Amino acid sequence: MIDWLLVGLGLIILLLAGDLLVRGAVNLSLRLGIPALIVSLTIVAFGTSAPELLITIEAVSDDLSGMALGNVIGSNTANILLVLGVPALLATMHTSECNTRKNYLYMIGATLLFMVVCFLGPITWIHSLVLLGTLALILFEAGREAVNHHKDGKQCIDDDLENPEGADPHMPSWRIGVFLIAGLIGLPFGADLLVEHSVNIADRFGISETVIGLTLVAIGTSLPELATTVMAALRRQADVALGNVIGSNMFNLLAIMGVGGLIGPIVIEPEVLKFDIWVMLGASLLLAPFVFLRWNITRAWGILLTAAYGGYLYAVVQ
Repeated sequence: MIDWLLVGLGLIILLLAGDLLVRGAVNLSLRLGIPALIVSLTIVAFGTSAPELLITIEAVSDDLSGMALGNVIGSNTANILLVLGVPALLATMHTSECNTRKNYLYMIGATLLFMVVCFLGPITWIHSLVLLGTLALILFEAGREAVNHHKDGKQCIDDDLENPEGADPHMPSWRIGVFLIAGLIGLPFGADLLVEHSVNIADRFGISETVIGLTLVAIGTSLPELATTVMAALRRQADVALGNVIGSNMFNLLAIMGVGGLIGPIVIEPEVLKFDIWVMLGASLLLAPFVFLRWNITRAWGILLTAAYGGYLYAVVQ
């Protein structure tokens, strides 16, 4: 029971510290004169993935490659089946005028590249440079396109690009400092708690750290995306919901695994290559009709996606 409580505590600390770090970094960057667009494409994107990043770094440092890999693959699968499925149960998610086709293709490309890297594994610093270099190219292109859209006066730009998450023009300097310090201290502390006691739970139940990463850790670190998507669905902002999932998955594969491979080699277990990585790809491809055909994510789809995730969890823990 203590291990479960400490895992929950570690997760809460991670989520709170990640939010504080984003708020502090956004306001510091804007205070220094960095454009809001650049802040949104870099600091906010990385900051919201901070829990997954810190868990991966902690796991690789402790020679727990299975948990590091399971965290990313499990999070990406949960982001699609659970994070889009549950909100659709509450309200139909209607496709907006702003499409996500290009970013979706980027995500599929990142998924395929990641799969190739896994089959060539273990993931080393060489593979990491490929992943991080790909992310840099995507960010550069996204930034260039967004700037061009803005100059042309086009409206198909997320509001978040103009008003980054956590931005507060009246935030005093001392509060920015407190947010940054609390975030930087809380993230590694929360990650250490979560990883250490997740391993204890895995040992007690006789399961691998990979399974813990694919289930308990992955669901926990997907909670911010779930909360964001639920609110987007209730506000009838399907583009925000889809964009949130697509962006998060792309960052998980390229940024988090890229950084993890720089910390140390990430060994790929055969079971992951035989099953979990293909489920992640299949879940990603399920988004195609919603992206290209503009299908609504109805309650029926919500039931299907959520049931599919339940089936996946059942298969993983058996």
